[in-house]
Amino acid sequence: MSLPRIAIVGRPNVGKSSLFNRLAGSRVSIVDPTPGVTRDRVSRFVEIRPPVEIEGAVSRYAEIVDTGGYGVYGSEDARFDDIGADLSTLTKAIESQIERAAEESDLILFVVDAQAGPTRLDETIAGMLRTSGRADKVVVVANKVDSDSWEADAMEFAALGLGIPEITSAKSGFKKRLFFEFLWNQIDPASALHIDPEIKLAIVGRRNAGKSTLVNAMAGDERVITSEIAGTTRDAVDVQVRIGDRTLTVIDTAGLRKKKSWSNQIEAYAHQRTIDSLDRANVVFMMIDATEPISQIEKKLAKEIVDRFKPVAIILNKWDLTKDDLVLDDYLEYLEQELPGLGYAPIIRMTATDGEGVRPALRMVLNLFEQAGHRESTGRLNAVFKEILDRRGPSSRLGTRAKILYVSQVAVHPPTIVLVVNKPDLFKGGYERYILNRLHEELPYSEVPIRLVFSQRRRLELSELKAGRNRAGDSDAEDVGSLEGFDPADLPDEGDDRI
Repeated sequence: MSLPRIAIVGRPNVGKSSLFNRLAGSRVSIVDPTPGVTRDRVSRFVEIRPPVEIEGAVSRYAEIVDTGGYGVYGSEDARFDDIGADLSTLTKAIESQIERAAEESDLILFVVDAQAGPTRLDETIAGMLRTSGRADKVVVVANKVDSDSWEADAMEFAALGLGIPEITSAKSGFKKRLFFEFLWNQIDPASALHIDPEIKLAIVGRRNAGKSTLVNAMAGDERVITSEIAGTTRDAVDVQVRIGDRTLTVIDTAGLRKKKSWSNQIEAYAHQRTIDSLDRANVVFMMIDATEPISQIEKKLAKEIVDRFKPVAIILNKWDLTKDDLVLDDYLEYLEQELPGLGYAPIIRMTATDGEGVRPALRMVLNLFEQAGHRESTGRLNAVFKEILDRRGPSSRLGTRAKILYVSQVAVHPPTIVLVVNKPDLFKGGYERYILNRLHEELPYSEVPIRLVFSQRRRLELSELKAGRNRAGDSDAEDVGSLEGFDPADLPDEGDDRI
């Protein structure tokens, strides 16, 4: 079965995104009093827990979809962005996204503002829903009911002809328990069988690099709004894409620009959503407009990716628009100079507008995911490291010879290798880079980052020696299970495979 889908619709500033975040259990959608903050369909898988009084009941799951405010750019003071672009040109695209979300959903939450009372725009939306043939799927949610005193006002929305409203306050949590119980009863019990997609791809880059166009090409649908207006995407938008029998969550992110160019707080929120998306993702596509020079934005994004050890592919979009005399090898050399930390990353040339390069990109996601999940045997690792040391050993210092006592892979995503050595400092810097280059050549993770952890052999304390730790087979040279300076809690959760 497909996961039940719940769409949240309504006019601007009634609290749709606040309700979405309340259901998601985190700040997914940007919440700001400025009209038009949410433009695309923002979705997230949510768990709705059962009423406490129903013994033995289990959670139910749904995909919840936040939409833009209907009629958001109808007034003159809301129409223009910081550089004078007419945002009203986005109106049809936003409304189309709302309509499609409603059409594709099993339940529609029509959110209204109990404190403001019914408005003409509320009546317009209600009329659309009544004539759409989906009225039986609509539930009016009277939001901003912060206390019992607002409940009578909420009942005024029964006049919209869509039934008695459910009441809640997304901000304060008033009547939250009752509202969640209502939702739980609306969701198909079979949803408990749903498994959240494990592969998450974040697409990042600066403004107008073509990220949203690529997302739509991957999905085979106009899932997110594309526009020549810079900064159209604000939220991180999750889109589900099928690759054979695998489900991929593609995260479209806001295009970034320099902090000094931010026009309002919304851009700060959008920037943080992009960074948060890197943490959620298993694989990253860094999208670069091949017609433009590498900027400080790309350089900073590259550092964020490298610091998180994320598998990444560099997507050269708009390659068809580059100068005829541009030589690929020269451009690749230019990339290596500008983005030195991403030397292992594969590069894909693409024209997202006509779909060229999309299928290879999808296959690359699976490839990188599998590489990052590969686990190498200790025997093979020891053999490879012996070859590395035989070819070129680390330099010695003050008569101390560098030694590797033990090597083991302890985690995946990213592949994490612990080296128990006598002097970790002797392995840092240039020799660590040499090891990484050789591992990329010799092991099945040639295109993903590898995390090396150098841990010093722990010397036994006098108390441990007196307690009998110096018996045969228990000397400090053999005690590789106790790794000074290495905390397994810092590594990804790999269950029993942790040291």
